[in-house]
Amino acid sequence: MAIQGLIRFLLPKDDGWYDMLEELGRLGHEASKALLQFRDQPAARVQEDVQVLEHKADDVVRRMEDALARTFVTPIDREDLHRLSGQLDDIIDLMTLSARSFTLYNLEKPTAAMLQLMERLEVTTRILSEALPKLRRHEYQGLIDEGRKVRAVEKEADVIYRQAIRNLFAGDQAAMDPRDLFKQKEALDTLENAVDHCDNVADVLANLAVKHG
Repeated sequence: MAIQGLIRFLLPKDDGWYDMLEELGRLGHEASKALLQFRDQPAARVQEDVQVLEHKADDVVRRMEDALARTFVTPIDREDLHRLSGQLDDIIDLMTLSARSFTLYNLEKPTAAMLQLMERLEVTTRILSEALPKLRRHEYQGLIDEGRKVRAVEKEADVIYRQAIRNLFAGDQAAMDPRDLFKQKEALDTLENAVDHCDNVADVLANLAVKHG
């Protein structure tokens, strides 16, 4: 612990790196809340709101890449900063794809399964947003604990997704217009993928906790 304390003392005190990571976490949670508005807002409005947040996230990632190009020593490994920022940005990109699928396929409202997945996505992004400041404070056990919460919700989302896909191809649902079946499956796929990426971020944070804890 004494050696780790010395290393932290010698590292740059610029917290800008953590600011950017935490900003990506906040934007991800805001995007999930915007996406969830599809339960009572038109798809076009939802897409517009999510895309605004995606553009903000893209700007944060550009700032991160510029800072990495100009900085020799960083508080955590450069590769980890790049990986973590990229995974956080991927979550927002996938939510944008989800919002676009709603408008592209003219979905007027989400199915029950879509709504459940969007609710799980809101929970996982909130957990990540609250967990990221722990990296700045070196609260590594907290990062591991929050990661377990994300994983538990991600497993719930997997069950919801698998059941929804089974339902699409079973009974009366299987007799629906193939185009409608395709639309629903595509929307479910992108939502489930976004929740999976939240679990990926939780894995990166857990690995950082093990490496630095």
